[in-house]
Amino acid sequence: MAEFSVKPFWELTFDADGDVNAGQRDALTQDVARANLTDLVLFAHGWNNDRSMAMRLYDRFFAAFPKLLAGAEGVRVGYVGVFWPSMRFTDEPIPDFPSQSAAAASAATRTGLDEDTRHALNTAFPGKVMTVARLAELLEKQPDTRARFEEFGSLVRQLTEVPAGGSAARFAADVDHDDPSGSVPTMLTDDPVKVCERFTEALAEAGDARPELFGGGLKRLWNGAREMLRQASYYGMKRRAGTVGQLGLGPVLGLLARSSPTLRVHLIGHSFGARLMSFALRGLPEGVGSVKSLTLLQGAFSHYAFAERLPWAAGRGGVLRGAQSRVDGPVVACHSSHDTALSVLYPAASKLADDPDTIMGIGDERWGAMGFDGIKAVEPREELTLANALRGPFPATGCVSVDASAVVARGLPPAGAHSDICHEELARIALTAGRVLP
Repeated sequence: MAEFSVKPFWELTFDADGDVNAGQRDALTQDVARANLTDLVLFAHGWNNDRSMAMRLYDRFFAAFPKLLAGAEGVRVGYVGVFWPSMRFTDEPIPDFPSQSAAAASAATRTGLDEDTRHALNTAFPGKVMTVARLAELLEKQPDTRARFEEFGSLVRQLTEVPAGGSAARFAADVDHDDPSGSVPTMLTDDPVKVCERFTEALAEAGDARPELFGGGLKRLWNGAREMLRQASYYGMKRRAGTVGQLGLGPVLGLLARSSPTLRVHLIGHSFGARLMSFALRGLPEGVGSVKSLTLLQGAFSHYAFAERLPWAAGRGGVLRGAQSRVDGPVVACHSSHDTALSVLYPAASKLADDPDTIMGIGDERWGAMGFDGIKAVEPREELTLANALRGPFPATGCVSVDASAVVARGLPPAGAHSDICHEELARIALTAGRVLP
């Protein structure tokens, strides 16, 4: 883009194992030390298909910062865009991104995999080209037999398997995912026909009215099969986000703390990027206290992630239990009731295989996402409306849930308002939480 909205801006790129681009890391630490900054804001995208889309997101979100900071005396802020290998399906529109919304509207009319989505899957899961091709073929032909659904389920499991060896495999063995059961999601273990049926029902609840939702026999379930593939792919991305945060970004933050000991660091993440930033706290070297705020925008991970004790299992806590203490300031979760990706589809993908009665989220909130209803089972914790959060005073420490439904409200099925985050109000929340603004 010709003119980025903020300066100075650096890029920081990680691979799927959490390995950082060493040249970018070294340039960042050296430049920040020379720039005499007071504050550094790092933003991690969620599901995305390429660097250019992430850059547009960063440009739009940071655009409000110069005006907001105009009256902040003595504040010198730098910005970092974190890039990591993730993906999204093209039928998920992004508000205020016209070309992406047009592509999403076109893709939403099909049950199969469009060329862009196939390319994204091949990029996100290298070495699985033949698997992706067969999945696309089954979605296109929609065979009306149980055997083909079983084949589809097997292929989805193959696609999302973590290759043996390497950092990602070691991380997965330590923390496979952050849902309270600690088990592999339903879609990778249960009867594929049942899983596809559940996802078909979930899509209907989310407002997806494609013709494939209706009709008889097994053929009507292929739209649910496509959703199974989407959610399984995103499960892989969620796991990867944790790897990149803990093994990649956390150590880089340690280097920054050593080279610029007075620098105040502020972390912002959207969707799985919120999980990445949260897991970076686990990767911080001991004694590092430079992180002054963590702002999670529509976080696509468990609302019990930071819990000291799970309500139904007092001897167990969330996967990030106690990590909030690594922030010398508040951990803020902005959430919205209009986010159907997290209110309907995320819980459906995260439930236990033996918990079919609550697959639609009825009567059991174990499977809720932070971006839908905030942080749970943590003390101290405050719950604020967006208006009250903006009015202040803002909590200086602890976990804070901010209901941003008033602005995070636009978006079409199946994701709803999940990506509707480029608002001045949310930028102000991030700066206020970090005490960059009073």
